[in-house]
Amino acid sequence: MKKRIADLPDFDLAQQLKSEEDIAAYITMVIEDGDAAELAHALGVAAKARGMSEVAKATGITREALYKALKPNAKPRFDTINKVCAALGVRLIAQPDNTH
Repeated sequence: MKKRIADLPDFDLAQQLKSEEDIAAYITMVIEDGDAAELAHALGVAAKARGMSEVAKATGITREALYKALKPNAKPRFDTINKVCAALGVRLIAQPDNTH
């Protein structure tokens, strides 16, 4: 019997992000891909992994506003990104690009 995609279990990436190291690796991967729209979504997935209520409380942003700011293709302010990263226990850093 052939398997159909609809028969596969749902995959929730948030369940795979169990530590700050996991979250940092995931967000770094998204940043390296260079898709700014995907960064908001990635932060939303990480916030879901940590608990949106907990992240909302730590950032001082309501849950509803976080869901809106971190949905796919959202364009959150840098201040929001920084607050969410701090609440997740990670930080954004710049490194020299030695590929040139």
